[in-house]
Amino acid sequence: MATRKTSAKASPKSRKEKNRIRRRLTPAKAHRGPSGADIPLSFDHPDVAHLSSLVRESGGQPIGAYREPFSGKPILMASLPLAAIEPTPFQRDLSPTHTKRLADRIGQSGCFLDPLIAIPTTGGQWWTPNGRHRLAAGKVLGLQQVTVLASPDQSLAFRILALNTEKAHNLRDRSLEVIRMARELAARHPRAREQDFSENFESPELLTLGIIYAEDKRFGGGAYQPFLRKVDRFLDRTLAASLAQRQNWAARLAEIDTMVKSIIAGLQKRGFQSPYLRHYVVARINPVRFHRAKKSDTAPPMPIAAALIRMAASARKFDLAAVKSEDLALVAAVSGGEV
Repeated sequence: MATRKTSAKASPKSRKEKNRIRRRLTPAKAHRGPSGADIPLSFDHPDVAHLSSLVRESGGQPIGAYREPFSGKPILMASLPLAAIEPTPFQRDLSPTHTKRLADRIGQSGCFLDPLIAIPTTGGQWWTPNGRHRLAAGKVLGLQQVTVLASPDQSLAFRILALNTEKAHNLRDRSLEVIRMARELAARHPRAREQDFSENFESPELLTLGIIYAEDKRFGGGAYQPFLRKVDRFLDRTLAASLAQRQNWAARLAEIDTMVKSIIAGLQKRGFQSPYLRHYVVARINPVRFHRAKKSDTAPPMPIAAALIRMAASARKFDLAAVKSEDLALVAAVSGGEV
């Protein structure tokens, strides 16, 4: 009996997906960064000599120096006492559970392999923008010294979200770090505009949410993020002025959340117990939920202040009797992020 040969050809859909991935990973045509011979530096090279001196004054020792391969900026690999290193003050809160787990893993492997990024600050101290948990794990393990990649670039201290890879950020962590960073930068650079730090802050709604999370760490910001993404934009005003404006928006959003909690309580009395109640209610009162944003859009579909007013009005006249169980099932199917 003849057997039918199965086609080895990929389906049109899989070919399309492979082509899409291939295009996304196309190497750059132009090369950048220093060549191999230009990367090594000596400790007394003018670009790292001062940094080497600061390391020794802090009780550490330089190990090696080089130009990093992307921009060619000088980096000093060194050993520093744990007592000389502190996390930047606007980082997320320390997780004791993650710290203990990390210390256990380092102990099991027998090696502390990942250097911290270290930036000199005042009084012989150093800041690390991305090694808070590794630093704490080192203390748990009783390390005297820890390896670091020291940089004279002070701006690295404000690039937390781009540098932190040791523990995934949730929305609350990201928002809290961004608002702490913004307040620090506002004090350091009174005339700087919020837009000037858009890369540091990643997304404008994190600033607004961060103000609320700083007051209420149990706030369910995940339900409001889709709404804010459509109406929140970086402001062309000083950081101090923008933070004052965002404080007002955050207060309005907190008032709306109080109404949302009341609506949820009413739905629960009617027998609805879904963990997606908040997402459902917020989606129902979202005045821009049907707006389909385009990549070319720079202006919001409506100003955030107007959107908050309309959202509050919708919350006040929310009809509990109109809620159906199938509506909640749909929200559960499409919701992502925090519950």
